[in-house]
Amino acid sequence: MKEAAYTTLTVTVMVFFIIAGAAVFNAVFLFLGGGALIKSMLMSLPFGDWFVLSVMMFILFILGFFISWQGLLFIVVPIFLPVAAKLGFNPLWFGILICLNLQMSFLTPPFAYAIFFVKGASPPEINTWDIYRGVIPFVFLQAASVAVCILFPEIILWLPRVTLAGAGG
Repeated sequence: MKEAAYTTLTVTVMVFFIIAGAAVFNAVFLFLGGGALIKSMLMSLPFGDWFVLSVMMFILFILGFFISWQGLLFIVVPIFLPVAAKLGFNPLWFGILICLNLQMSFLTPPFAYAIFFVKGASPPEINTWDIYRGVIPFVFLQAASVAVCILFPEIILWLPRVTLAGAGG
């Protein structure tokens, strides 16, 4: 019990350090005008709103290779959400797209948490490269689910709309 409590405390402290570091980075970045610069760069991209959305999702996907999902939430969301709102996208829909995109980071190295969980539970003869090759179809399936939710926003928005309508909202 003592070892489990210590391990839990260690992991919790690491997560809080990530959150604190991301919050400090984000505060300094936004204070120095980095957020405004990125927003203006995104808003000035050609080809319209959907291209800007695609660029934001691609940036999030690439950053998911190198930054944990907790850090990405604190760094990217405060920058991307106002851009998405200014483009007229539903904030709930955009937030769920971010969550779906971040799920891919669980499968993409080097922060591939799911790969390390599978490696820990697999027999010794299964090496990490076998697992890397095995997750490739799942990354494509996850990307396809993001694309389907972009093409058909009602997949995300139907249930909240029905639930809130039933609650008088």
